[in-house]
Amino acid sequence: MSPTTAFSPTEYNTHQAYMKRCLSLAALGLGTTGPNPMVGCVIVQDKTIIGEGWHQKAGEAHAEVQAVNSVKDKALLKGATVYVSLEPCSHFGKTPPCADLLIREQVGRVIIGCTDPNPAVAGTGIKKLEAAGIEVFRGVCELEARALNKRFFTFHNKRRPFVILKWAESHDGYIAPAQKTQQAPVWISNALSRQRTHKWRAEESAILIGVETALSDDPSLTTRDWPGKSPVRVVIDINGRLDEKLKVLDGSAPTIVFTAAEKTTTANHIDYIKVAAGELPINDLLRDLYDKGVQSLIVEGGASTLQRFIDSGLWDEARTFIGPTDLKSGLKAPVLDLEPSSAESLHHDRLLTYLNPQQL
Repeated sequence: MSPTTAFSPTEYNTHQAYMKRCLSLAALGLGTTGPNPMVGCVIVQDKTIIGEGWHQKAGEAHAEVQAVNSVKDKALLKGATVYVSLEPCSHFGKTPPCADLLIREQVGRVIIGCTDPNPAVAGTGIKKLEAAGIEVFRGVCELEARALNKRFFTFHNKRRPFVILKWAESHDGYIAPAQKTQQAPVWISNALSRQRTHKWRAEESAILIGVETALSDDPSLTTRDWPGKSPVRVVIDINGRLDEKLKVLDGSAPTIVFTAAEKTTTANHIDYIKVAAGELPINDLLRDLYDKGVQSLIVEGGASTLQRFIDSGLWDEARTFIGPTDLKSGLKAPVLDLEPSSAESLHHDRLLTYLNPQQL
């Protein structure tokens, strides 16, 4: 595999531009490709893009296949340069190896954003291409390529889901009023912020709350205000307090319940995971979700559940909506002793995003 330092600055800028196009295409698969990564591919011949594609849905054709199929004159593929945001696969899964396809089409060289952390690939795609005489370069826009598939990389490299913490708090720092006299839940954020939350749900594998939130707010935890699949619902219910009439047990989405009570898996999409009595360690919970194939987890629990994740250090992003009103009293919001990495306005709400420096 050739180093990207072999390129002149002008050449590198050209390759970077094509790779950024790959990343833009790949991002179109957010929320639909899991458990596969998001991948984009661009094929260039004589400084002209002749084909492009992206992995659109798990189980369907990969980005390289989509790009090759988009080329009208297949004779142009011979000697072409293929840009792909992630190393082409080398194994048979639900689809044939993409490395074999590129070899068969006799492309000239392949420029890759980053290698695939999946042990089933992990450099073997590159070796297969090089063994066939195809020149391979890796590392163009590598940081951006890894960031795009942060869920996929965290799952394979850290053997746990990518964890996002989310909550809304009042202007004066409360996550809930002292008493819920009018509605449950009490909305602190506006409709635009709540729609953003549903968009996020459609992008992640699972969503988690504690039993107190389930009992007090009776949330459905489904995706309703945005198109897309609802995440797997996860509830921590150590003492078996959930009522069967609650929305999280209605069977509308697969649900995992961590409990020490005597429960068995039912036919109503409910999977009970037996744990020891007492406080469930966050690392144990994440290990069990990893074993279930959960690549990403958005935590929408109450202040106690959120703070436990913060204190454990086992989180990657935190997204906080700050509403414009003051509650004056109630349940204090979780505490993050960090500066936000970004801020955004959504009508009268502010959205602050934090990155965990321990996990970067």
